[in-house]
Amino acid sequence: MTAAQAIVECIKREMIDNVFCVPGESYLPLLDALYDEPSIRVVSARHEGGAAFMAEGYAKASFKPGVVLATRGVGAANLSIGVHTAYQDSTPMVVFLGQVHSKFRGREGFQEVDLDQFFKPITKWTVEVKDPERMPELVSRAFRIAKSGRPGPVVVSLPEDVLPAEADMHFGPRIEVPRPAPAKSEITAFQELLNNARKPLIIAGGGVKLSQAEEGLLTFAEKYQLPVMAAFRRHDVFPNHHPLYAGHLGLGTPKQILDTVRESDLILALGTRLSEVTTQDYSLLTSKQKLIHIDIEQEVIGKVYSPNLAIIADMKEALEAVNSIKVLSSWEEWAEASNRRFLAVSSIAATEKDVINKHIISMMAEMLPINSIITNDAGNFAGWLHAFYPFKQKQTYIGPTSGAMGYGMPAAIGAKLGSPDRTVVSLSGDGGFMMTFQELETAVREKIPIIALVFNNNSYGTIRMHQEIHYPRRVIGTNLGEVSFSHLANGIGASGYTVQTVEEFKNAMNQALKLGLPTVIEILTDIEQISVSSTITSIRGTSPRK
Repeated sequence: MTAAQAIVECIKREMIDNVFCVPGESYLPLLDALYDEPSIRVVSARHEGGAAFMAEGYAKASFKPGVVLATRGVGAANLSIGVHTAYQDSTPMVVFLGQVHSKFRGREGFQEVDLDQFFKPITKWTVEVKDPERMPELVSRAFRIAKSGRPGPVVVSLPEDVLPAEADMHFGPRIEVPRPAPAKSEITAFQELLNNARKPLIIAGGGVKLSQAEEGLLTFAEKYQLPVMAAFRRHDVFPNHHPLYAGHLGLGTPKQILDTVRESDLILALGTRLSEVTTQDYSLLTSKQKLIHIDIEQEVIGKVYSPNLAIIADMKEALEAVNSIKVLSSWEEWAEASNRRFLAVSSIAATEKDVINKHIISMMAEMLPINSIITNDAGNFAGWLHAFYPFKQKQTYIGPTSGAMGYGMPAAIGAKLGSPDRTVVSLSGDGGFMMTFQELETAVREKIPIIALVFNNNSYGTIRMHQEIHYPRRVIGTNLGEVSFSHLANGIGASGYTVQTVEEFKNAMNQALKLGLPTVIEILTDIEQISVSSTITSIRGTSPRK
């Protein structure tokens, strides 16, 4: 078979049923090979960045690697934002990029970029396939690396003369991902540290989600009555309505929740890299606290904080192991106090004094099926979602820890294809939504019924907030023009609504849920209410530097 056909066979063996692309002449043989494979749907996007976000959302919802295709340097550069997002989010992704003819390499050929070097800093592995007969070997290796250990993106560069070349192809056995377990001595040390703790606290991250270990975490927390916090944008790792839930560590986390972390004398960091946002600029934990850090990736452990106990293990295996330890201490009162703090600042009940943003989140919780998937863009609008929406089931939240703008709606398209039986809703600000708005046409063309909420305040609101804090009233570059997103949606065949009241939103959401079409609900908001807890007026000039 051809090298292109070998790639398709590898994708098929991974049971991947959707791939995302912007077509390009440099990989036409691969597109042609996909034409002959009915089990794989090719979703052609309007921009490579949108295609990469779709693949990333698909991977999170389906537990299969996302696959995205693009052409040479220009397509590669466009989709790099999605690759970086997958890298920081530990999302398995394999990127196939057409490359110039082998004979033209090094001559600055048309759209030539040294792709494997270009992507090296933001991928787990990059490779250029130069021998057709090695295609099954190297593509299989790409999928193995993308899925194993801490998952992430892999880039495969495909010179255009290699793809149509025929060779005898040999495919290896099905890829099984290694799942290392803790050693007995590590479990003994874990038990000793926990037994000696007065106020232990779990911080659970993406490693729990990736290994599908949510039930193990729930069992562990309940068995020993341990409070649980979610790392940045990992809300659904633990049921938010559970009496052991202690809050989310993200942007704008209330002081009461942070105080719980500061009072803890033992942090159990489970499958989290203890990122800048989770640790509040690496300032949240101190040397007075003991730290148990469990992660599948050796390089993650000790990168931010030196642990008292480091365990390199798959989270499902680790939680199964620690669920058998013998603990003498009791932490019911500590857990109850931690949960009360969370509840005191997280009530979803909206009153007349609350801005429309909170009412929208409250209405979403009331109207959406409990297993709905929520995706979001970057921006202050997400603060209301993070603070108040109750994620009650696992695998119901998909958000970029990289803070990529333009992510929410394309990721929702990918998530809907990965979980077609579930309602998928994206949340965006007007700034981020406009960056990938064109992918709404992809949803219309491909008949992918997502619901996109757009909070429109005619501003790059997050940056406006920082301007007002550090340089009050010196607003530059953050004001945006007026755009009717509902009219834009209607113009490309989607349903579009503009709402200013809660009742209008309720009617629009009812229509969206009933009709099952790609839908945009534009919510007009006031720039003055710049965040959950602040107004523009209240934050002006509050920087310590002023």
